[in-house]
Amino acid sequence: MIQRIQTIYLILAFVVTGILPFIFPLWTMSDKVDYFFMQNQVYVILLGLSTTLSVLSIISYKKRQNQFVINRLNMILNLILLGLFVYRSLNLSGETIFVSEKGIGMFLPIIAIVLLVLANKAIKKDEDLVKSVDRLR
Repeated sequence: MIQRIQTIYLILAFVVTGILPFIFPLWTMSDKVDYFFMQNQVYVILLGLSTTLSVLSIISYKKRQNQFVINRLNMILNLILLGLFVYRSLNLSGETIFVSEKGIGMFLPIIAIVLLVLANKAIKKDEDLVKSVDRLR
């Protein structure tokens, strides 16, 4: 399980969606207060689902097709999350004097999507290898 490169990518995706949002704020408000994902219940649910899907994908390493589909669902979920982050950051009200600063936390779904795409490429490569070996029998 751990010797496969897609497992490493999935573990990194788990770290990006499960651990790093606690460290990096999504943005800094105009009064210099950091805004973390825990302050919005929708963000908590979506990041929790993304983390759960990453763990589920790591556990289902014997079923490559299921792993591929779970990663696709996780990518869609991260795209929705990224869209919500961008929408929220563009519609922050009451910022006429001070402009809020976007934090690194807003870009975590992009990193997760890249890692999931790399994992899916590795899963596809494994699947093609297994099919080519079965063809020779």
